[in-house]
Amino acid sequence: MTAFDYAQAFSRNIGWVTEAEQARLLGKRVAIAGMGGVGGFHLLTLARLGVGQFNIADLDTFELANFNRQAGAGMAAIDRAKVEVLAEQARQINPELELRVFPQGVQGDGIPAITVAPLGMSAALVNFLPGGMSFADYFQWGDRPELEKAVRFLVGLAPNALHRHYLADRSRVNLAERRGPSTVMACSLCAGVAGCEALKILLGRGRVLAAPHAVQFDAYRNKLGHTWRPGGNRHPLNRLAIAVAGKMLGITDNTVRP
Repeated sequence: MTAFDYAQAFSRNIGWVTEAEQARLLGKRVAIAGMGGVGGFHLLTLARLGVGQFNIADLDTFELANFNRQAGAGMAAIDRAKVEVLAEQARQINPELELRVFPQGVQGDGIPAITVAPLGMSAALVNFLPGGMSFADYFQWGDRPELEKAVRFLVGLAPNALHRHYLADRSRVNLAERRGPSTVMACSLCAGVAGCEALKILLGRGRVLAAPHAVQFDAYRNKLGHTWRPGGNRHPLNRLAIAVAGKMLGITDNTVRP
């Protein structure tokens, strides 16, 4: 049986990162909240990058409806905790991982946070860095109803909404039930984007765009969108998009407030 060797396992990364940078990644820790649609892909991507320490959290178990997009979803995983399944898969990549599992959730602040969402067949990115605009300031949730929060989250993630042009069946979108169509292509794109952003943050190398910047790459339309909206969802264009999205999704005008 072949013994695990970190240097050999991740040697093909060298060239895009230096040997010294690869060694630094071994000592880095990344926290991932959620092992579902994109979180599992994030974990496995960063494990293959050679990151050596993780905190992972999820309250859920796998079910059949997860099969179309979630890393770890399969017959052997049904009714098993997502954190347990993904922890096993990550340790298959690196059995020496220092991995902390939080099946009841985890909270943290004061650290860089990468948000990459799968929308249609695209990945939408917003970074939040210490000293910069916060998640709460950008999305402007406040004490608004859950349905309105969902609209604001979607608009804030992708202000130019590159994915909106090819939705084939609008009836499949139900924000009140937190349900919508999804694709594995978008989840895979998100893992690649998140991995690149994490690499830059962990190694302090390369430009990291943070809120109120937002970036969306749509593979279906072969388009890249980059927006800069000072004030986040307070920006006039975002406020207009929130109102329009609310009407399209059947939310009354007095629900979606600027």
